[in-house]
Amino acid sequence: MFADGSIAVALVKNQVMIVQAARTHTKREKYLDVRTYSHSAKVARISSSDLLTVLPSLEDNLVTQGMLELPKNAYSQYMKFNSRHQKRYESLWSAWVSKH
Repeated sequence: MFADGSIAVALVKNQVMIVQAARTHTKREKYLDVRTYSHSAKVARISSSDLLTVLPSLEDNLVTQGMLELPKNAYSQYMKFNSRHQKRYESLWSAWVSKH
């Protein structure tokens, strides 16, 4: 279950992002409504398979100025997923360039 207000790492528009559940979702739902911390898309509907990990509760770390401060382990998880995603696209690009 992805509870309303839960923070997670997910793929949104082919980018690894920090998202927050816009409402409570069950495990069987195919799509999730999320709020992003991005200026390009404030809300998004993503596939449940695009949810990479749900982070532990961050209630104490939400700053009133609209900033989100992640604990070190949550930030390292975010960076790991971001790096893995970037390497995947770089290898796809390299393979495409070598064929053309």
